[in-house]
Amino acid sequence: MPLKYYKPTSPGRRGASAIPHTAFSDKQPERMLTVPLKKHGGRNAQGKITVRHRGGGHKRQYRIIDFMQNRHDECAVVCAIEYDPNRSVAIALVEFPDKEKRYIIAPLGLAEGNTIVSTRNKTEATLGNRMPLEYIPTGLSIHNIELMASQGGKMVRSAGSSAVLMNIEGDYAQVKMPSGEVRMFSKQCAASIGQLSNPDHRLVRLGKAGRMRWLGRRPRVRGKAMNPVDHPHGGGEGHNPIGMKFPKTPWGKPALGVPTRKRNKWTNRLIIKKRAK
Repeated sequence: MPLKYYKPTSPGRRGASAIPHTAFSDKQPERMLTVPLKKHGGRNAQGKITVRHRGGGHKRQYRIIDFMQNRHDECAVVCAIEYDPNRSVAIALVEFPDKEKRYIIAPLGLAEGNTIVSTRNKTEATLGNRMPLEYIPTGLSIHNIELMASQGGKMVRSAGSSAVLMNIEGDYAQVKMPSGEVRMFSKQCAASIGQLSNPDHRLVRLGKAGRMRWLGRRPRVRGKAMNPVDHPHGGGEGHNPIGMKFPKTPWGKPALGVPTRKRNKWTNRLIIKKRAK
């Protein structure tokens, strides 16, 4: 999906780009596969802001995505490639022989009229097909990987991402993740073949603050621009450095460069090589 670049007809259009909607089907989303999406503005059940800089944005309908793909050994035909405002990757509407329709995340190159199949056995390793890791040839790009067998895909689901199946040893498969981390999965875990669609998503330039507001993101203010009572970086005359060895969060905890991943012995034991820094 090549990017669409706008002519500089206004300051907000200068340098702006977007994914052209000609890359997606112009049909309305499948009504039976959508539910209303309520906004929370970053607030919890007590009404307190727990995630900053959230609020507003365009109204959305949530598309129900089939991450499990548990209709096994049944061929499904791709009816349309659609835009999903709730995720970076495109979605595909597939139809089974009994006319049931489901949404799946679409791999790059999947087109209307293509046929895909999900199985717990060995099948042809073609684009969009899904099967356990033990039956996938090594060296292939995969996505939507299960962390535990039959629990649905949890890993590698964003636009343009893909993992690589490196080899299979014993009961585990070694997979190189998009981050560079090499980790083990049970060879019974299922994955789909191919790289995910919309790889140019990371190249989109919004061009103006208003497009960020449409996405439900509110403005962020630098700590340096605040008063000392509001942020550890605040205060001082004019444009000064933060005045401390390490940057801090608004609550005084270290920020930028500190580990944020919680220790989990069960999952850490499956990591063969840590992610690239």
